[in-house]
Amino acid sequence: MRLLLIEDDLKIASFIRKGFRSAGYAVDHAANGREGLDLALYEPYDTVIVDIMLPEKNGLAVIEALRREKVMTPVIILSAKDSIEDRVKGLQIGGDDYLTKPFAFSELLARVQALIRRQSNAGEPSRLVAGNLSVDLLTRKVMRGDRHIELQPREFALLEYLLRNRDKVVSKTMIMEHVWDYNFDPQTNVVEARICRLRDKVDKEFQEKMIHTVRGVGYVLKTGE
Repeated sequence: MRLLLIEDDLKIASFIRKGFRSAGYAVDHAANGREGLDLALYEPYDTVIVDIMLPEKNGLAVIEALRREKVMTPVIILSAKDSIEDRVKGLQIGGDDYLTKPFAFSELLARVQALIRRQSNAGEPSRLVAGNLSVDLLTRKVMRGDRHIELQPREFALLEYLLRNRDKVVSKTMIMEHVWDYNFDPQTNVVEARICRLRDKVDKEFQEKMIHTVRGVGYVLKTGE
């Protein structure tokens, strides 16, 4: 999952980025509204988190511009303003959720997860399953048959992305866009290395291999079902 954080307070931004990256999300950061709007218009994101009080272009203007351009990416508004009028205005112009500062990171994470589930499919289950492989998105527990598989946050994010695109070939670029930050070096072999580690944990001890390389194209997760 890939998020955009538009926040000019660098201390708060660092806190949020660290929390989401620890949870396995890719997080891009813009320190002003104009830069944030440019990224949100042209880069693929699962959720945008935007502060209201921003230099160059305030958060409400950013949201209005996105909705005017028919960009329907879910938006969570962060603000020190907690009056009913402020919350109503933020939601009326196109925000999907509103969280006042200060806040607990666990609540922000839960709200982002809820928006992503709602955007993907209102009835989406909290588990992803392929053959005897299952991933619980809430507890982040991964099982293959009766074996519990321990994954690092980035490995979990990669497996989740492959499962969400089950039987579809995804390119290295697509993986990097959804699992790593936008400014990640495209020449790096980090995707190949992480795929290799994931295979060691998910496939190595099992006869049926699920994660396959499509040479020259990308990767696909599929079962023999």
